[in-house]
Amino acid sequence: MMISTMLLAAFLSPAPQDPPATAAPSSASASDEIQAGLKAFAKRRFPAARAAFERAVATDPNSAAAHYYLGYTIYKIAEPKRHDSPGKKEAAAEFAKAYELDPNFKPVWGSHRG
Repeated sequence: MMISTMLLAAFLSPAPQDPPATAAPSSASASDEIQAGLKAFAKRRFPAARAAFERAVATDPNSAAAHYYLGYTIYKIAEPKRHDSPGKKEAAAEFAKAYELDPNFKPVWGSHRG
């Protein structure tokens, strides 16, 4: 009886508010994250580049550049797989989002600033 009372109290008491696991505390702008992603991409560190571009998208969901570079990185990760791999489909969705946001977007590799 005592254990069930303790369990009930534990379930009914307010839980501490933890930040979502995917949201890393960062004060970096989308442009900063894009720059970090481009640097990682240039070094062929595609998982690190993907993480930076995902943070850029989270910071600014309306950034065509963030979506484009995320899509291209996802594509590079999926590249050795079959032509219809889920990664390539995910990349295509990111490309589509980038061009939906800015039909005139042109990627700039190297000195891109957001």
